[in-house]
Parts: sequence; structure tokens; C-alpha cells
Amino acid sequence: MSSKNNNNNKISPFLKWAGGKRWLVNSYPDLFPTKFNRYIEPFLGGGSVFFYLQPNKAILSDTNKELIFTYKAIKENWKKVLTYLRNHHKNHNEEYYYRIRKMIYEDLFSKAAQFIYLNRTCWNGLYRVNLNGTFNVPIGSKVKVLFDNDDFEKLSSTLRNIEFIIGDFELLINNATEGDFLFIDPPYTVKHNNNSFIKYNEKLFSWDDQKRLCKSLIYAKDRGVTILATNAYHNSIIDLYKNEFDLLELNRSSIIAAESKYRRNCSELIIRSTK
Repeated sequence: MSSKNNNNNKISPFLKWAGGKRWLVNSYPDLFPTKFNRYIEPFLGGGSVFFYLQPNKAILSDTNKELIFTYKAIKENWKKVLTYLRNHHKNHNEEYYYRIRKMIYEDLFSKAAQFIYLNRTCWNGLYRVNLNGTFNVPIGSKVKVLFDNDDFEKLSSTLRNIEFIIGDFELLINNATEGDFLFIDPPYTVKHNNNSFIKYNEKLFSWDDQKRLCKSLIYAKDRGVTILATNAYHNSIIDLYKNEFDLLELNRSSIIAAESKYRRNCSELIIRSTK
């Protein structure tokens, strides 16, 4: 049986991700189960919960193939990725950033290094693509590409026995069986969008997707799967889940705004299969 890693062998996520859950594992660690068969996460992103739990058996997925390629590259040969990253670190400036942003790499490890480099030096670590699927986030204020706490060897070791899948969330959720733990952190979209960031998410994850997600989680709960999900604290989301799940409101600080003075406290919805 896989379980939460309690050996204090802490690993920090190596990517910054909009909507990431570092705040959740740091402030509310007791929400997570300590024993389960497999850890399954269909919206991987920066992987904060995975790196916190460090499960022995896991299936990780995302529809973002460049993201999954990056995890696979670190798993397969972290030294190659680090070699390319050191070169980006040495050459980073504004002109270099935009030149690398336009590059199309074929090699898995140079693609991964490009992804990490752009993530660490773009505006606020935001991942956004245009209608053609091209990454188009401008350069940010960060100048460091490599950090003092980077440990790609340990990351690679943690990912050694992990299965990666590129695909729709329903594929993974339907694969979950009794005793598995599902952590669900989808893009936040609501029935009536009135926020520009949520409108961007709507292109990636529609309201119909939200309803499909809810239905698949109900089926998983009925199979005996342990579920912890996060979502927007909004009446439309609450109405979807209130009859089948335990709901909890948590407050956190929003960090999407570039300047701290524009950031504010906001609520997020926690959806649990059991109290």
C-alpha cells in the first residue's frame, strides 16, 4: 500500500504554476489521506500535492503534452536537462528569452529545459498559449534560471516508478478503483464567467467539462475511491457537488496579480468524498 511519505524528505515543485497548491499542502496538510493504494492526479500542473505526498505508486496526467514531456525528461535523464538549463542560465537576457521562446526543439531534454527556462523567467510563471497553441507569455522580472534548492537528481528519483499519461481527465478517473486516492485540481471555470482569467480557462475547460468531471467523480466515489478536489468557490460549483460530497470553504491569498498590492484573499472550494 502506498502512503504519504513521512521521512521529512521534502521536495519542492520545480515549476511555478497558476493555481498551484503549495498553499494547500503548507497550510492544510491534514486534508490528505495517509494511506492509499495509488495516487492518481489528472490535472498535474506543478505537482505540489504529488511532491508533498511522494507516493510509491502514482499515475500522473495532464492535457499539456509539453508539461508531461518535461516530467518524463527529468525522470529519464535529469543530467541532460540540467546541462541545457545551465546554458540558459548563463545566457539569459531579454533578447535571449524571446529567441528561445520561438525555438522548436525536437530533442526531449532540450524541450524540457526550454519549458523550465520559460516557466522560470516569464511573467509570473504563467502558462498561456495563443489560438495556434504557441506559448506567448512575455518576459518577467525574474533573472535566475537555476535556484539554490534545485535538486533534479532527487526529482528524478521521486519520478522513477511513476506512470505518465497525456489525455483527458476521464481516462484516469475511470481507471481509479477502491483504495486509490484521486486528487483533482481542474482549471477554475464557472457557469457564468465574468473574470478575464476564468474566461481564459473556459477555452481550456468548459462548463460542460465541469459537469462531466462531477459525474465521473460521483461514479469514482461510489466505487470506493478516496477523493479530494479543489474548485472555484461559486454557487454553480457548489450546486454541482453539494448532494454527493462534503464541501469546505478555504481562504487563501490570490497571487495572479503582478503587484502584491493588487492581490487579495479569496475563497476556494474543497470537495471531499468523506468528512
